[in-house]
Amino acid sequence: MNKNCLMKKLNNCICVVALAICMVFALIGCGEQTKPGGTPIYFVSNGETGIEAHYFDVTGETTEEKINQMIDFLGRTPDKLEYKAPLAMVSINSVVVDANRVTIDFNITYKELSSTSEVLVRAAIVKTIVQISSVRYVVFTVEGEPLVDAMGQTVGWMTADTFIYNDGNAINTYDEVIVKLYFANESGDKLIGAYRDKFYSTNVPLEMFIVEELIDGPSGQVEGLYPTINPETNIISVSTIDSVCYVNLDSSFLNAVNNVPIENSIYSIVNSLTELTSVKKVQILINGEIPSVFTSSYERNTEMTTVLETNTSEENN
Repeated sequence: MNKNCLMKKLNNCICVVALAICMVFALIGCGEQTKPGGTPIYFVSNGETGIEAHYFDVTGETTEEKINQMIDFLGRTPDKLEYKAPLAMVSINSVVVDANRVTIDFNITYKELSSTSEVLVRAAIVKTIVQISSVRYVVFTVEGEPLVDAMGQTVGWMTADTFIYNDGNAINTYDEVIVKLYFANESGDKLIGAYRDKFYSTNVPLEMFIVEELIDGPSGQVEGLYPTINPETNIISVSTIDSVCYVNLDSSFLNAVNNVPIENSIYSIVNSLTELTSVKKVQILINGEIPSVFTSSYERNTEMTTVLETNTSEENN
């Protein structure tokens, strides 16, 4: 082999190696887009049609350190303005961590958000923070007062499952729904099914809406219906997995209302939720735990139901 031929082959090899190196650097350069590293931090899309994840390294060791870093990231407006930073739109007064719950208090500027922006900001912050393994619930307050939604309802404790999206079009929309709710008769020993026709926020799971309505009690438009749940009861979370609806309430649920036994209070929830085709069983938890007097899960019970003596069992609210 002559010298020119050898040099030609050597140059070809060098070109191949150089090309391979360039490809490696190209892949590394686009790695953040194809296989992002770090923790997803959620921001509001520019069109305010949803939230989107961007990735940052969260290096804190304690829960408080991680939350502080996430809050810092959530307030960073990108140089190219390709998305909106949730905490660039509002200001925080304080953050309190208590066991697995985080309370974030905002200043009055939070109330200046449009309804759509408010839901998206709330979703972005909650979905970011609950990624911390030690955090299960997040609640918002404004100047120390509980946050209410566009319909004036208290938002309460939130999890990642609190937010539902339907192709990005369900943000801040309200649908009319007819649900069957089970309340108590006058003596409290039987349950009576009554239909309720109402608009509800599609950003809230229908299961949570049903539990909220049960806690609110009968509308008063139909005589003979009585509350089954202590109105002081707070909802911690409601989620459905594999046809089992998990309803997590605080301990106020255990305080009976009127003459209603706790078993009837339970089945008012169970029978109401199992009216939905997506729910076959219900698990009631108190502060995240199953009390020893509760069973692991409840199925529909029609033996304790009765009907009103009047001609109608429908209530409109």
